[in-house]
Amino acid sequence: QVQLVESGGGLVRPGGSLTLSCAASGSIADFSGMGWYRQVPGTEHESVAWITRRGGTGYERSVEGRFTIWRDNVKNTLYLQMNNLKPEDTAMYYCSIFPRFSTTPWGQGTQVTVSS
Repeated sequence: QVQLVESGGGLVRPGGSLTLSCAASGSIADFSGMGWYRQVPGTEHESVAWITRRGGTGYERSVEGRFTIWRDNVKNTLYLQMNNLKPEDTAMYYCSIFPRFSTTPWGQGTQVTVSS
């Protein structure tokens, strides 16, 4: 089973940028879709951005135009560029397959905090 490890989170001021990475222990080329999700304590995970095997992308409405997802099948890594960050983007961010099965385990995630 391919393991996914997220990184790149941190503390940033409103309007700032971060790039998240999701490194896979194996090939991601065969994954039909991959995505970034986030969770605020006490709430459900929500999908933020997703990308298909062919490179088609989709975004949650609140991040569209600010976030960009892409995948590097050679490096087996998924990325999320986040620009113009807002306090409401504060959450733990996870990567996973997309769509995700309810039984698919989550990784450790990477914390993004947007605060002045």
